[in-house]
Amino acid sequence: MGMMSEFKKFAVKGNVMDMAVGIIIGAAFGKIVSAFVNGVLMPPLGLLIGGVDFSDLALVLKEATETTEAVTLQWGAFVQVTIDFLIVAFAVFMVVKVMNNLKKKEEEAPAAPPEPSNEEKLLMEIRDMMKAHNK
Repeated sequence: MGMMSEFKKFAVKGNVMDMAVGIIIGAAFGKIVSAFVNGVLMPPLGLLIGGVDFSDLALVLKEATETTEAVTLQWGAFVQVTIDFLIVAFAVFMVVKVMNNLKKKEEEAPAAPPEPSNEEKLLMEIRDMMKAHNK
């Protein structure tokens, strides 16, 4: 099997395509969450701590000089990214929880009885004919 045909077979498998779609949707969802955190959640939180933009909060480790820039510890940006992660993780958890509940309900639902085999159908016809004949 040639390398290209083997790669084509691998790339067209359902799991690979599902994973690719999941990654693309996940990246888009991450942008939505970032926009929500930056535009909706953080401004009121910044207002509560004195009108400070959370992403600008930093601890200066070394002041800037004429020849060097300041060395800072960007803890505000870290807090903001952590909040992004927690929101994304919670949303994914809720989606997985709903999917598991749907799967559980599907498993609990009684399946329709299987259709009788040809042999069983034939035996039922013979039984019915014998009942009709004995009447």
